[in-house]
Amino acid sequence: MPDLDLRELHLVKKALAIAVLAIERMPGPFQSTSDQADMKSLLDRLLTSDTELAQYMRAARIAVSGKPD
Repeated sequence: MPDLDLRELHLVKKALAIAVLAIERMPGPFQSTSDQADMKSLLDRLLTSDTELAQYMRAARIAVSGKPD
């Protein structure tokens, strides 16, 4: 894996969270559940706490819906 600076790592985490949420919202036949599972696993390995997970998933919900919580 390439070395990432803090900003790049933040962007990877945010992109994964957005992708996981976007796949979850896709209609049944268009969901790639294997990609989603792999993305969740990678995100879990990159995150340091449940609090960090909650923050990235909140940011993903805002990015996908266009609305604050």
